[in-house]
Amino acid sequence: MIAAERAPRASLFRFAAPQAFYPLAGRLAPWFAAAALLLTLAGMWLGFFVAPTDATQGEVYRVIFIHVPAAWMSMFIYLVMAFWSAVGLVMNTRLSFVMSQALAPTGAMFCFVALWTGALWGRPTWGAYWVWDARLTSQLLLLFLYLGFIALTRAIEDPRRADRAGAMIALVGAVNVPIIYFSVKWWNTLHQGASVSLTKAPSMASTMLAGMLVMAFAAWAYTLAVTLWRVRPMILERERHTEWVGAVLEAEGAKAGGGR
Repeated sequence: MIAAERAPRASLFRFAAPQAFYPLAGRLAPWFAAAALLLTLAGMWLGFFVAPTDATQGEVYRVIFIHVPAAWMSMFIYLVMAFWSAVGLVMNTRLSFVMSQALAPTGAMFCFVALWTGALWGRPTWGAYWVWDARLTSQLLLLFLYLGFIALTRAIEDPRRADRAGAMIALVGAVNVPIIYFSVKWWNTLHQGASVSLTKAPSMASTMLAGMLVMAFAAWAYTLAVTLWRVRPMILERERHTEWVGAVLEAEGAKAGGGR
């Protein structure tokens, strides 16, 4: 009985090894990409064709179907980066640092999209593309943290030093995420409060909420697909001196040659 319980755990932990995770990432990425495409189409249909026009903001409110999922993912991805960084520092696992670095460009992209769509939303509702609002300023700081993480980890040639330097930025910068989330409660800001909360009913129509949640799941699936695709060449680069990478490159070369 004890041996049976340990077997599944052991089989899961084996994917912490780059050699085992590399083929798994290749198998899972297309499935998440397909899910992202289908969910995006469904979410756009709900958000732009099914959801009713807002009584106060009119049609311009529909930017939330892109803005809100992007903002959620920008914060969530940074927390996941911090998690992988902590795991890497504590357990000294190479794959953890690689996962953190593979997530960063996608998180930065979502952060930029959140700021950009927020500016487009702010112009007709606030009368300005940008104000030094607590929510906007802390979100801009998050973008700088992403860019700083990417720049630092790529500027340091020694992978071990780069991993640890990036991990420190990820862990320290994670403090900014709750500041972003609670900024509308802690300070008087122009930014509206949360439309979705775990403690109260949503302040929007059910079709609006459905469209926004479907788009959030689409962003999540997209993040997984892109990260898994991005981490594969990073693993090969890190493990290029090992025998298994040589075997993988030889097999892929033979496959490419046979397809000509």
